Amino acid sequence: MTNETVARSIPLCKITDALNIKREYIPPDFETRMVVNTTINRPGLQLVGFFSHFDKSRIQVMGIVECMYLKTLPGEERAKIFAELFKRDIPALIVSNNMEIYPECRELAAKYATPVFSTPRDTSEFCAELISRLTNELAPRITRHGVLVEVYGEGILLLGESGVGKSETAIELVKRGHCLVADDAVEIKKVSYNRLLGTAPELIRHYMELRGIGIIDVRRLFGLGAVREESEIGLIIKLEIWQDDTQYERIADAEIRTELLDVAVPTLTIPVKPGRNLAAIIEVAAMNNKQRKMGYNAAKELMNSIDK
Repeated sequence: MTNETVARSIPLCKITDALNIKREYIPPDFETRMVVNTTINRPGLQLVGFFSHFDKSRIQVMGIVECMYLKTLPGEERAKIFAELFKRDIPALIVSNNMEIYPECRELAAKYATPVFSTPRDTSEFCAELISRLTNELAPRITRHGVLVEVYGEGILLLGESGVGKSETAIELVKRGHCLVADDAVEIKKVSYNRLLGTAPELIRHYMELRGIGIIDVRRLFGLGAVREESEIGLIIKLEIWQDDTQYERIADAEIRTELLDVAVPTLTIPVKPGRNLAAIIEVAAMNNKQRKMGYNAAKELMNSIDK
């Protein structure tokens, strides 16, 4: 699987259909129009002609203030404003709060082939949902070979060489009441500066490969409660074959982290050998990681006690 970040874009129609907004004008190429920017713009200064630093790749949203300002202007002035806005090839204009769609807006939208929509929703509420959807859909993402499970609410990404036992460990965790998110391929996306969400590719979602058995459907075998669509990645556990000549960490008071999409994720390396109960160890690792997030580090507490 590739570890390179995938450039993202999303069809404009997918966003607008999900938001259930009314189509006021749709150009012939609407179905092929793509959105690439996670942010939006309310064109306040642009209505008075200031287009310096204007980002034309953003969806434009007009609320009560912008529409009431336009209402004070004669039709010729409104036409000039919409012409200046639409000729910059913006993705779309959305008018909120059931405000009037002026005839000049429809006319210039058709001239410059710019989609126009309307919604009865409050501007701030609508903008918040629109930004959330854009951020989620256009988030930077990578695909890693591994297994993602959710244990006690902690998303744990299991990494390691093929055949080390990632899937077998995951199925044991599922039997213990935890959840499978993805097996074999994990799609990881950065939804904020310090949050990573992991999910499975749609084609193999809820499926797992177990050597000697083949492909199983975890959702059908163990029920809906045994799977999750996605989970925030809070811990990475690297599984590796036990090496007798390797010195493994026994105190681990310092936290090791792995960079994924510029987010540092706490990381543990667990050696694998016959007789080790990996599922139980991972359960303890999940609970210990939650404690560390709350400010308690058992190793540091022990070292401090020894120092005293």
